[in-house]
Amino acid sequence: MKIVYFAWVRERVGVPDEVVDPPAGTDTVADLVRWLKGRGEGYREAFADEAVVRVALDHVHARPDAPLAGIREVAFFPPMTGG
Repeated sequence: MKIVYFAWVRERVGVPDEVVDPPAGTDTVADLVRWLKGRGEGYREAFADEAVVRVALDHVHARPDAPLAGIREVAFFPPMTGG
C-alpha cells in the first residue's frame, strides 16, 4: 500500500510518501499507526498525539478503526482549518 504524508506529518516522518507492506494483523488504521511508530523516531514524533492526525483511505476521510482491507492509498495529514 502507498502511504502519503502531508504538512508537518511529512516533515517529521522525513519522506513525502512510501510504499509499505505492513505485517499480518495490521487490519485497521490504528494498527497501521502503531506499526509505523515502531519504525523510528520520526514516525513516533509524527504520531505522538494520534488523535490530532487525520487520515484518508483512497481519498475518503476515515477513522482509526477503519479497516485497511482492499485499500490502495493511505494519507495522513494534520487537521485543517478554513476561513
